Amino acid sequence: MKGVKGRFLKKLKRFPTKATLKQGLILQVPDSISINKLSNDHKDEEIKSAFFEVDKEKLTPFMKSRDQFSAKDNSELVISSGVPEIEEQPSLLDFEEKCPPGGRDSVVFYTTSLRGIRKTFEDCSAIRFLLESFRISFQERDVSMDMEFREELWRMMGGRVVPPRLFIKGRHIGGADEVVGLHEQGKLKKLLEGMPLSPSNNSPCMGCAGIRFLLCFNCNGSCKVFADGDGNGDEIVHIRCPECNENGLVKCPICC
Repeated sequence: MKGVKGRFLKKLKRFPTKATLKQGLILQVPDSISINKLSNDHKDEEIKSAFFEVDKEKLTPFMKSRDQFSAKDNSELVISSGVPEIEEQPSLLDFEEKCPPGGRDSVVFYTTSLRGIRKTFEDCSAIRFLLESFRISFQERDVSMDMEFREELWRMMGGRVVPPRLFIKGRHIGGADEVVGLHEQGKLKKLLEGMPLSPSNNSPCMGCAGIRFLLCFNCNGSCKVFADGDGNGDEIVHIRCPECNENGLVKCPICC
């Protein structure tokens, strides 16, 4: 029994105890750290040497070309900066001559107040806003309020064109796209220089409230008036009112 116990104790002594394990770890850890550190440093040096040790002769043409391009770019910048840009001044002579009646020395704007076609109405509003922002005096001719304006515009343009159309001193400037484009380029203001300014109060007309038309006083907008008969039994007949347009309207005598 004692022999068995003795052999068992001898086997237990062969296994490392907790204390011996700690000592072994303490002695082994620094060595492992130093080895890993050395290996990592060695790898970094190899990477750096592989990255930086490049044939300089191969890089020389690239560097030369880069210097040449940079010098060329700098020279171009110096030359371009030394030459001032000449701004092109707009002139009314560049536009087609089409003079509306009474528009030789004024601004005439053909528009429409109908909202059936939304884009046409918005284009007219855009040009009107620009003209009002420059505070100039202009003649607004609404083709939807008077057929005479529509026929006048078609006769000038040689066909059935739709508003808006802008004329300055007998020159056709164009529609909404052309006028807005000139304004964005800063040229519209130059074309309007010297035009008479609108009244400073900018209040609507006291007679028509800015509509430029009034109801016909002769027929009250019915376009019909009474007249004596021709002697064939008709004492009173209806005839077309000679003073108003097809809508029973007359131009405002105050602002038109």
